[in-house]
Amino acid sequence: MQPLAERLRPTSLDNYIGQKHLVGSGAVIRKMIESGSVHSFILWGPPGVGKTTLAKIVADAAGRGFYSLSAVSSSVKDVRDVIERADKSRFFDTPSPVLFIDEIHRFSKSQQDSLLAAVEKGIVVLIGATTENPSFEVITPLLSRCAVYTLKPLDKQDLMELAQYALKTDVVLKDKKVEFKEWEALLQYSGGDARKLLNAIELIIGVDKAESIVVTNSMVAERLQENPAIYDKQGEMHYDIISAFIKSVRGSDPDAAVYWLARMVEGGEDPKFIARRLLILAAEDIGLANPNAILLANTCFDAVSKIGWPESRIILSETTIYLANCKKNNSAYLAIDAAIAEVRKSGNLPVPLHLRNAPTQLMRDMQYAKGYKYPHDYPGHWVEQQYLPDELKGRRFYENS
Repeated sequence: MQPLAERLRPTSLDNYIGQKHLVGSGAVIRKMIESGSVHSFILWGPPGVGKTTLAKIVADAAGRGFYSLSAVSSSVKDVRDVIERADKSRFFDTPSPVLFIDEIHRFSKSQQDSLLAAVEKGIVVLIGATTENPSFEVITPLLSRCAVYTLKPLDKQDLMELAQYALKTDVVLKDKKVEFKEWEALLQYSGGDARKLLNAIELIIGVDKAESIVVTNSMVAERLQENPAIYDKQGEMHYDIISAFIKSVRGSDPDAAVYWLARMVEGGEDPKFIARRLLILAAEDIGLANPNAILLANTCFDAVSKIGWPESRIILSETTIYLANCKKNNSAYLAIDAAIAEVRKSGNLPVPLHLRNAPTQLMRDMQYAKGYKYPHDYPGHWVEQQYLPDELKGRRFYENS
């Protein structure tokens, strides 16, 4: 028999739970289905929130053929073969079939390039699914031809609704008498993932031979035997939590910073990844306000590289709290970015003659280095002198704050 998650996979929006911002009354995907006018789009969201299911519902509701590929196992040849089959399946005014690419972020550039012409010519309507930010993982020409819709983790009410729906409709579970006395452990384990919720229900209820089952937190913990802390080191939450962590340190809130650090520690994040981000922050956000910060952050990185978990949590905590309590100054960061922007704008401006190197007589004859004032020859080891190209004379990049 199929797993519970497969048995309950929705076939229409009527039994699709969650993502009301996309499929609710008047929402964009529902309007797309109702109008029959389907365009290419990418579904971006964490695992288990209904990306694949939604793609199939859109294709079925719009009366379009459906082709599916997984980026994990498909080659460029596989993509071209499917596109060729899709092209041959079209007759007269029949709508273009849907080509669904699961985990499209895993496609190489050449694989993504192979989709472009088919999407441009309308041979297929592309629906991609990804757990990664498509702006980083999908090539720009393809991304510009697709809308991006963000799917959210299922909230508490969605998950509870799904659990009750499973008990009422599933061929195996509907004959059991089940009471959810406590929800916290089951919801925490699920972490907004419908597939994890249904797998958990199948594990704790499906194998129970009792006529009456009462689900409690202790039962869930005992039968799942798993740490319910949710932290996907390869997924979007990985980036969201490190973002919250860095912004808390930047905002001088040590309590919030340590909380987000604890989330990463419990999730088994690579300690070097955390230390590396602290090292960047020390340069970017603390900078000249406390030059010792980058020395401490570098020492932290060296230490956790040698030690690993669990002891690295102490070193990371010390460094995090220290950096959160430091004064902040991003003037060096702003200065280099402003200078880089100017270089990109104005190009390779010539070095003023008096600043040029003059190792040969020919160069000296060409006035290289002529008029250069050696600062140490002047009182205070400083002298007024132009150092920027003529076109940028007087331009300021560094603002002392």
